[in-house]
Amino acid sequence: MNIKIKLAIKFALIVASILLMSSLVVYFSSAQYRSNEFNRRLKDKAISSAKLLVDVDEIDNTLLRIINQNTTALPEEKVIIYNYLNEEIYNSKDEAGDSIPVALLNQIRLETELYYTDGTKEVVGMLYAGKYKRYVVIASARDIYGLSKLRNLQYVLILVFLLSIGITILAGWIFANQALEPIAKVVRDVNNISASNLHARLNEGNQKDEIAHLSITFNKMLERLEEAFTMQKNFVANASHELRTPLTSVTSQIEVALLKKRGVEEYEKVLQSVLEDVKSLSKLYNGLLELAQMDIENKKIVINPLRIDELLLSTIEELTETKDSYRIAFEYNIPTDDEEKLTIVGSEALLKSAMGNIMENACKFSNGQLTTVTLGEEPGFLKIKVEDKGVGISRDDLQHIREPFYRADHALQVKGHGLGLSLTDKIIKLHKGYLAIDSALNVGTTVTVMLPVL
Repeated sequence: MNIKIKLAIKFALIVASILLMSSLVVYFSSAQYRSNEFNRRLKDKAISSAKLLVDVDEIDNTLLRIINQNTTALPEEKVIIYNYLNEEIYNSKDEAGDSIPVALLNQIRLETELYYTDGTKEVVGMLYAGKYKRYVVIASARDIYGLSKLRNLQYVLILVFLLSIGITILAGWIFANQALEPIAKVVRDVNNISASNLHARLNEGNQKDEIAHLSITFNKMLERLEEAFTMQKNFVANASHELRTPLTSVTSQIEVALLKKRGVEEYEKVLQSVLEDVKSLSKLYNGLLELAQMDIENKKIVINPLRIDELLLSTIEELTETKDSYRIAFEYNIPTDDEEKLTIVGSEALLKSAMGNIMENACKFSNGQLTTVTLGEEPGFLKIKVEDKGVGISRDDLQHIREPFYRADHALQVKGHGLGLSLTDKIIKLHKGYLAIDSALNVGTTVTVMLPVL
């Protein structure tokens, strides 16, 4: 069942409930009013008959019967009067032998007024006090006209109820269509957006109501999807290019080596060159694998308390042992006697990889100049600054430097794949920190890493 039908049905049920309750109130109020009004007329008839018979000496049974027959009478009207000995002294229909139980007469005397029904007739019994004695007066009649009006009211209420429900269902369906049309338009617009036109956006209307908020939310999602799709396309293109380069180099060198027989030294040179390309390919593969698994496996990463200064010193030692040309100095800008200030919670392997990438980039682009690593603090964070005096990064390149495979023009002469900084940025974010890069061409670069303390 779709939302339109649900809304129409719910709307109809609400209106039907209101109409039903209103109709019942009107009907029962009218029925009660008819009953009270007819009982009052019966009572008046009983009192007037008793007064004429008991209080007026000149009127006897025959004369009273004539008077009642020539006055406006109720349908099937009958008035019976009993004396204190339960003897019938008057019957408006001149019918003797109407049996009224003595118990009922006594009950009327006890309650002074009693209303009840006898088949289709409504009856009022009352105690009338004459000059010397008490009498029981019983008046009965059928309220033909009142009941007819009540039945007519019942038919009218049922007809109005049914017509109202029909109109309500129709109106509810129209209302639901109008109310849901903006959502249907959003659905149509979203269905028209595909990978070929991710730049398309939904109409945001007045930007205030719920439909506008839905469109705004969809547009923000489309912006993220377009950005991710573009990055994915660039990633695939760059990855294909980076993978093709070492493979082409390996293939070319092997083909050239096989063109003719060569000496051992020449084959060794070819194998050495091929080995470097294979190592470069392996390094690229590992970088791609780490980058792909970073988001997938971040919940499986084992984190422990660790001292950041020890991790930095260990990373510096490994880099300088690997490359003799790398010169890295480490400085403390924080008291070293407080171990808690130097402790963070994180993955030692990932943080070591991240800091190693930053330091290696600084050394590679410093032309042998000294790279300085400074450990400081800010409220709630440990601050790690890596400064070099290298070629620097232009302002335009800084906007894209964290994208996978992106390499600035001046960095093309240095071997690399452009994955290190992208991977580093993900690792720092995973540890609830942030990375800032400040650089100027031919001046140097300063990379600042902020990590939350324990």
